[in-house]
Amino acid sequence: MILVRAIIRPERTGIVLSELLAAGFPAVTKMDVYGRGKQKGIVIGDIQYDEIPKEMLLIVVNDEDKDDVVKIIMRNARTGEKGNFGDGRIFVSEVLDAYTISTAKQGL
Repeated sequence: MILVRAIIRPERTGIVLSELLAAGFPAVTKMDVYGRGKQKGIVIGDIQYDEIPKEMLLIVVNDEDKDDVVKIIMRNARTGEKGNFGDGRIFVSEVLDAYTISTAKQGL
């Protein structure tokens, strides 16, 4: 199993979630997060904003679905044809185990 963590612009979350659902990936956890990337925040006038609001999506999928999920997120979270600073990041990690609490079933 694979955990895909995507940190994206809040305004792109709706389309990303819709496309994941349409592709058969309905199970997603969404969180509001704040942070900065390589650009070290943004400056507007005399004010430095170093905690930019983003959304983090957590999706656990079978190994063979990883590439599909990453492509869906990349295609729909990107702004503009070539993307822009602040479009976000995707992190992929292995998941050793998963359990459904109500049934005590192991796996997805």
